[in-house]
Amino acid sequence: MESSSVVEALWDRMEARDWDGLAALFAEDAVVEWPVSGERIVGRDNYVAVNREYPEGWSIRVLRIVARDGEAVSEVEVPHEGVGTFRAVSFWTVRDGRIVRGTEYWTSPGSDPSPAWRAPFVEPV
Repeated sequence: MESSSVVEALWDRMEARDWDGLAALFAEDAVVEWPVSGERIVGRDNYVAVNREYPEGWSIRVLRIVARDGEAVSEVEVPHEGVGTFRAVSFWTVRDGRIVRGTEYWTSPGSDPSPAWRAPFVEPV
């Protein structure tokens, strides 16, 4: 499977809560880092468990996937009822049809306030 297909399947299976199908996309010893929260998830089973145990009320909308030579970058939007909307940009390394490494940057739009000095140069999104 091409890296773009693997990452597309990742988000489809996550949205479907197909945890066994999600696990099948990862190497057993995959490592995924979340730099914003300072966490590293070691192993496929831990990655699936973290996502399976996340409180319900969310959905996933894939905004884009860009892939080349066993690497893929995805951007998703994740609205969560009562919590707000999250965005994630994720960098994935795929080998032999399985994800072996990932780095995901999760944040909430507007959570990093724009400083006043930039006001003359920017406009709100």
